Amino acid sequence: MTERAAASPEEAMAALLSPDGRRDPYPRYEALRAHGDLVTVRPGLMAAVGYAVCARALREPWLQVQDAGSYDRDLPGWRSHSSLRGWTGSMLYTNPPDHTRLRRLVSGAFTFRRVTALGPAIERMTGRLLDRVAELGAGGAPVDFMREFAFRLPVGVIGALLGVPEDDQGWFRAAAADVTLALEGTTDPSVLGTADKAMDELSAYFTTLIAHRRRHPADDLVSDLVRVHDTDGSRLGEHELTANLVLLLSAGFDTTTHLLGHGLKLALEHPDAAARLAAEPGFAEGYVEECLRFEPPVQATTRWAVTDADLLGTRVPEGTKVVVMLAAGNRDPRRFDRPDVFDPARPDNQPLSFGGGAHFCLGAALARLEARIALPMLLRRFPAVTAAGPADYRDRWLVRGHDTFPVTVG
Repeated sequence: MTERAAASPEEAMAALLSPDGRRDPYPRYEALRAHGDLVTVRPGLMAAVGYAVCARALREPWLQVQDAGSYDRDLPGWRSHSSLRGWTGSMLYTNPPDHTRLRRLVSGAFTFRRVTALGPAIERMTGRLLDRVAELGAGGAPVDFMREFAFRLPVGVIGALLGVPEDDQGWFRAAAADVTLALEGTTDPSVLGTADKAMDELSAYFTTLIAHRRRHPADDLVSDLVRVHDTDGSRLGEHELTANLVLLLSAGFDTTTHLLGHGLKLALEHPDAAARLAAEPGFAEGYVEECLRFEPPVQATTRWAVTDADLLGTRVPEGTKVVVMLAAGNRDPRRFDRPDVFDPARPDNQPLSFGGGAHFCLGAALARLEARIALPMLLRRFPAVTAAGPADYRDRWLVRGHDTFPVTVG
């Protein structure tokens, strides 16, 4: 009997969150899909796995993100964890009208015009990093692509946008990875302790940077937000200022790092696509969209029903947690032909990977631009690049990616 046929919804969810499921979640999504597009896992918990249901759930105003109020109801004592306090001070875990207010303050930095203007800077950063990779990989020495390139490029880009000095950027990778443990839905005190330590470190860093920018303003987002706070604290409180800078830093490079990692791994598994990436300027757009569909860095997001309501024909009771499984929707066979096949030429490819509705990822255009520039440049510079060992998936479900990916560059 197949896993799909054998698993009840609750068994399939448990399998998804197991170590094996975190390494390869896709068969577990199909085990859930066998029960429908919107599956009741148990009372109070539903999983959206169909593309149409996921897309609608992201846009329904009665499905909201977890915020301080819902934490007060569902997790007494949560305020003792600085990681949870930090995230609920950010727009990620805030609902309208506060979410609208906070998002408006930072959205100007991510307009199409401003993101497009970053293209030449991204090319220069990519070129410098490829020079470094060439030095490290001289004589066939293996290079960890994740550490030496996939992390360094996005953190350099978001660091420049925020105004984080280049010399300060090296230590962010571990802290940003640890702070996102609090987004995995765990209540394990030991795990939250790790996330709390990272949140404390990042908050302390930005508190220092905020004070510096008050004395020495610059043309960057930190300076802009400091001016907003100091002019009118009702528009942006002190805690909100720090929390949203932590969010912008973490979200600004973590998912893009894993998009680059997936993008190279898929290129090495599909040599014809790699050759076209290097040779055809226009191929990168469809390639990156298919990477986002086939192996999205963010696998899921969550919403809570604030009232009894209907979601495409299925009743969702008030108080229900709905796990919107973006990666499952991206492989819905009713939306995508041969969804388990990697096809960069796929027509009408609109993955759910950056969410939708009010919480659509602000940095989506920037992440796409970085990948569209960096992957072709990498493959043109190193046409003989090859894996020097397995790409080591980190033990996470929500944000899926590699801890290490050793390569040789010829």
